[in-house]
Amino acid sequence: MEEFVWTPDPVLAAETNVARLMGKAGCADITDMRAWSAANPKEFWDLVVDDLGIPFSTPYTTTLDDSDGIEWTRWFADGRINLTEVCVDRWRDDPVRSPQPALIAEEEDGTVTSLTFAQLALEVDRLTAALRADGVKPGDSVAVFMPMVAEAVIAAYAVAKVGALYLPIFSGFAAGAIASRIQDSDAHTVLTAAGSWRKGKPVELLPALNEALLSCPTVKRVVVLERTGFPTPQMHEGRDMLWGQFLDSGNGHDGRTAHDTAAEDPWMLAYTSGTTGKPKGAVHVHGGFTVKIASEAAYALDVKAGDHFQWITDMGWIMGPFTMIGAHANGAAMVMLEGSPDYPTASRVWETAERHEVAVLGISPTLIRALKAKGDEWVDGHDCSSLRILGSTGEPWNPEPYVWLSDKVGGGRVPIINISGGTEVGACFLSPYPVEPLKACTLGGACLGMDVDVFDPEGNSLEGKVGELVCKSPWPGMTRGVWRDRERYLESYWSMYPGVWRHGDWAMVDTDGQWFLYGRSDEAINVAGKRLGPSEVESVLVSDPAVAEAAT
Repeated sequence: MEEFVWTPDPVLAAETNVARLMGKAGCADITDMRAWSAANPKEFWDLVVDDLGIPFSTPYTTTLDDSDGIEWTRWFADGRINLTEVCVDRWRDDPVRSPQPALIAEEEDGTVTSLTFAQLALEVDRLTAALRADGVKPGDSVAVFMPMVAEAVIAAYAVAKVGALYLPIFSGFAAGAIASRIQDSDAHTVLTAAGSWRKGKPVELLPALNEALLSCPTVKRVVVLERTGFPTPQMHEGRDMLWGQFLDSGNGHDGRTAHDTAAEDPWMLAYTSGTTGKPKGAVHVHGGFTVKIASEAAYALDVKAGDHFQWITDMGWIMGPFTMIGAHANGAAMVMLEGSPDYPTASRVWETAERHEVAVLGISPTLIRALKAKGDEWVDGHDCSSLRILGSTGEPWNPEPYVWLSDKVGGGRVPIINISGGTEVGACFLSPYPVEPLKACTLGGACLGMDVDVFDPEGNSLEGKVGELVCKSPWPGMTRGVWRDRERYLESYWSMYPGVWRHGDWAMVDTDGQWFLYGRSDEAINVAGKRLGPSEVESVLVSDPAVAEAAT
């Protein structure tokens, strides 16, 4: 039996958001809470909405409707909610939240842009007005191809406020990947920037975008944010506008009123595929996605009003919107980091955590392996005492870097909340909670409200053995299908076990009830009757001091 590497302090555990929720549910501990929430989804999600004070402009009366089958479950469907009202507008006149930081964006050279909730609301209003003035309507698709700057968040909220469909595109993509996403979504408008910085070097975004747009005839408007250190963009007459000019064009138009979106109205197309093949667009909606993300940030990561919440990511990946909504729906500030996390020095992550008093920091195992290899001296001397939670996701851990992060950065006092879900999950299947002891590399157990299991090929539950990670009940954050490809959605997730979501990950539950992942089930090979998956191969490779990171 493996030892626990972290055990909660009873006094601190009692002060967590999830402890408050357990008290309201009448559950004695997290094991009882997991069981109750999975068995009583209506009561659980109603409790979450009430506990977090998530505002619906029209209250819902039906929590979930699976009359069309589990694959097409609708959540809060007769309610109306716009995620911008949940995350931004409700704080603009709040006497406590309004003057507090909502967004802290740090560029690679250390330049910081900071916006309060009141200021963020005004900037979102301005861009919303400009989009409306330019003819963007509810249901239109707007692509956002930007680095980790404040305007990327402003853009996401403005698109949602209009009622349009937000299409985030990773800022490092080449022309082909950009084009495939714009083509699939029929985007009319693209919001972008002149460039970004990576390890001290300027990286222009417009050459790749302009090449992509040669095959994207639906795009009629491109709005370009000028950046210091980049030449004035060469504009395509009649199509392109500079950011400031575009904002000015919205003067006199209403940007304050959010479109009255239904809970099941789509707000985001999040693409899950790599850079080759036809992209797969997960469809996320205003109601369920917002509630699911807000709950996971609050209960798993313990994000509280006034906290500073940072994840080392890009707005083009699901953890960008996760951090944005997870912070702002809970009245916390989002901290953004542009550029390389190990430039100009390997201490950049710890420096920014100290400088911005980050309470919740999310970071990938790959990045920790790389930072660990650079030496302890880059952590020494930095005051990380503001950290209360360390988060991670994206891939399985191996023990050495996990323990290093726990001991060297967290000082043994901070839990690593290692979450796992996916773009199409709209958050997580698995997560520890800061009220339970943790083993190295563990994912804890089921997220609250999630009826997850491990199946063998015949659909039987497994304990103590590796099998397929599945979910047996619907959840609010689940994708509403694959964009314009109903059959691909059903084949990808629902075909192996009828009525059960098969995620494609190898998982195991040990005798203490703790969950572990072992990589993708479609990437495993069989050697002498034993399964050999990606995590086993990667762990061997990164054990060599000459190897900083490995991926299979």
